[in-house]
Amino acid sequence: MKVSFIGIGSMGAAMVPNLVRAGHSVSVWNRNRAAAQAIDGVTVLESPADAFQADAVMTMLSNDDAVRSVILDSGALAGSNKNCVHIMMATISLALVDELAARHREAGIAYVSAPVFGVPAAAAAAQLNVLAAGDPQAIARVQPLLDAVGRKTWLLGEDPKRANVVKISGNMMIAQAFTAMGEAAYLSESYGVPAADLLDVLTNTLFAAPSYQRYGGFIATNTFEPGFKLPLGLKDVNLALSAAEAKGALLPVAEQVRENMQDAMAQGLQDRDWSVAATIRRKR
Repeated sequence: MKVSFIGIGSMGAAMVPNLVRAGHSVSVWNRNRAAAQAIDGVTVLESPADAFQADAVMTMLSNDDAVRSVILDSGALAGSNKNCVHIMMATISLALVDELAARHREAGIAYVSAPVFGVPAAAAAAQLNVLAAGDPQAIARVQPLLDAVGRKTWLLGEDPKRANVVKISGNMMIAQAFTAMGEAAYLSESYGVPAADLLDVLTNTLFAAPSYQRYGGFIATNTFEPGFKLPLGLKDVNLALSAAEAKGALLPVAEQVRENMQDAMAQGLQDRDWSVAATIRRKR
């Protein structure tokens, strides 16, 4: 399949080689051209509009502003191949999802939401979990591309927002999980039980799940090398709170997590993994 990929950050750079290995004809566009040129086996495009001449476009950008600039404000949709399917893999606001879906209908091309669960190491190993929502026929057409980058595609319905709300909810739960582990470690250490001992027990019994084990390991060793940097994590928690606000719902635990993340940012920890927010301590 002829596929274009927009956004060669840490995730995109890990995903694109898997598309090449799967035998697809891959073109890439990135604001920083050097990052695109560093990938073997691809054609580097001159503009986002060029990307939309392919059979499919996969987009992995950092936030709403980047998506709006690259996809909407650039006019990339105007001259697109009408048989193209746009696969939006970025974690973005639900309001922007609705706007994108409408703009794609106007342009006459298919729009599929397909955010993913997984860090760059999982992306490099093609072990992402892909959350897909949109027109079933469009998803079926691009399934070989999703198979090339992921271990499983979870089909979540025809409304593109359904995939995004699952992604946002999942990231919110991860943030709440490492916050809980940070508090538990603080409690255990105050009574002489090292965090490593506590988390070794908990992440192999009550909470024997990948996210608990991954972030529990960071907390146990006080090592927060970035897999997912703090500003991106704060963005995702803000997306969850904005989505809740739109429905008149309260997320008090997420509010506390956001406060911890904001404090961590204020302490200059923005280049660390987002789970560094678990180290924020408060006393009466």
